[in-house]
Amino acid sequence: MHSMSREELLTLELERLRDEHRDLDAAIVSLQSAAPATDVLALKRLKKRKLALRDRMRRIEDELTPDITA
Repeated sequence: MHSMSREELLTLELERLRDEHRDLDAAIVSLQSAAPATDVLALKRLKKRKLALRDRMRRIEDELTPDITA
């Protein structure tokens, strides 16, 4: 049985977060196009979640990208 490395686990997590981010993007567009003045609170929550996902993705990407020191 193969044990996954930390890098493999982070890569899988990054893929999952990207999928969720894409789904949230579609949900936001759908909510906005359905009725622009619909549930403003729900829209704000979706956007806040999307930003949190983006921040988490950046942290993982930074961890996966090796530092290059000159």
